[in-house]
Order: sequence, then C-alpha cells, then structure tokens
Amino acid sequence: MKRKHPLRRIMIGVAATASGIVLLLALKQPGGSSVVGATAPPGAAAGASAGAAGATGAQPLLGDAVNTQYGPVQVRLTMAGGKITQAEAVQAPGADARSKSITADAVPKLNQAAVAAQSAQIDAVTGASYTSKGYQESLQSALDKAGAGATGGAATGSTGGGAGSGSAEASGPGAGADNGAGTGADSGTGADTGAGTGTAPTAPKTVLGNPVDTQYGTVQVQITVADGRVTASDAVQAPSADARSKSITAGAVPKLNQAAVTAQSAQVDAVSGASYTSKGYQESLQSALDKAGL
Repeated sequence: MKRKHPLRRIMIGVAATASGIVLLLALKQPGGSSVVGATAPPGAAAGASAGAAGATGAQPLLGDAVNTQYGPVQVRLTMAGGKITQAEAVQAPGADARSKSITADAVPKLNQAAVAAQSAQIDAVTGASYTSKGYQESLQSALDKAGAGATGGAATGSTGGGAGSGSAEASGPGAGADNGAGTGADSGTGADTGAGTGTAPTAPKTVLGNPVDTQYGTVQVQITVADGRVTASDAVQAPSADARSKSITAGAVPKLNQAAVTAQSAQVDAVSGASYTSKGYQESLQSALDKAGL
C-alpha cells in the first residue's frame, strides 16, 4: 500500500478551509443593514408634548384704544386665575414734553391702582385727568373682554339628565321592550339659574363744569364721578396770563382739587391769596356737580 504524503494532506486541508471561508463570505444575512439604535416607543413623543401643553400661562388682554384731547390711551392686562396680575399702558400721550412728563408720572400710578383695585374703579391722577379717563375706559374694555371669554362656556346645562326614566321590564311575552324609553330627555332645567344676579359697579364718568370768567382769567373744573361720588377734581382752565397768575394758580388749584374730593361738594374754603380763582373754581365745580346729579 502506498503511504499518503503528509504535505498532500496539509494542502487538501488548506484548500477545504479556504473554500469554506469563500462560501461563508458569499452568504448574505437577511435584512442587509445593521441595527444602529433602538426605535423609540410610538407614544413617547406624544406623551411629552401632552405634558407640556397641560401648563397654563397668563392671559394677555388688550383694551380698546381711547382717544383723548392729548393723544390715545390703550391698556394691556395680564390675567391669571381670574385676577389682574399686571397692567400697563401700551399707548399714552407723548406728543410734547409736557405730555411726556404727565404720562411718566401718571401711568405707573394708574398701573398700580388697576392691579390693587382689580377693576376700572380707580382714582384719577391729579393733573392727568384726560389720561386717567382714557386709561379707565381702555382698562374697562379689557376687563369686559376677559369677562366675555370667561363666561363663554359657563352656560352648559345638564339637559337630558333624566333620559329613560320609565321601566323596560316586560309584563308579558315580548311586551315592554321600549316602555318608558326616552322620557324626560330634557328634564334637566335650571342649569343657568342665578347667573349674573349681582349689580355691576358703574364705570367712572367725567363731567365738565361751565367756564367761569374771573378778573384774572377763566376757571373751568372737570370732575370724575363713580358710584355717586367725586373721585377726582381738576381745573382744566385757570388764570395764567402772567407770572403772578401762574404762581397763584400753581399754589391754589391743587388745594382746591383736594378740597373738592374731600368735601364731595362745592362748599370748599377759598385759598388765601387766591380769592378770585377760588370763587371761579367753586362756581364751575357746582355746575359740574349739577350736571352729574350730585
């Protein structure tokens, strides 16, 4: 018998191994591409966005622009939880240096008063009666818009609460299958009773008194009235023909304004050294009170 050469056996083994490797490389895995990462569960993104949408933010409300003698006034409110959290004038008189000065002094006070009062029932700022009136009106319109939005879904009644009040129990074969079905379908009345029974406070109004001519110039008073009371009084005209008249007016008018609100009448004391201006103020104030029915 011939003996096989060891080298031959080695060569056969190498050839068989090489063939196996070639076959393995030729084979393709199903799906071809490798998996790079896991796919996120289909509901994960939806759940995250739903959580973010659940947070409720503050509600901004823009009142109507109200034109005044010195320029438009427009108020923007921020509401949260049914309360005013911020008030600001996005428009206010500023056509000249005096208007800018009055606005800079009055508007912060009006903003603060609106948040404190939680209504448009706020006092006018002395020396800024026109701006104050425009602010109050724009503020009221913003509150009206807030009220309309809040009550839009409040009138949903529980109608149809008594549907199917009859018994469907049969007393005989096949009888009573529909007995009493649908009775009282609209018996849920009274869902809207009692809404809005309170009396809303009256909005402030301004009343202009008659101009009264004095020896040194004209005096004319404007008052702001709310709920039957004078909340502000201001001289829209006062003597200022010369330096002395201006000085007397500057000293007397603020005292007269304050006295009018305190007295709630025209029975105010004359300011010493300003008797003509005081008399004209009293007369114009009385005419304004008469017009207001006070």
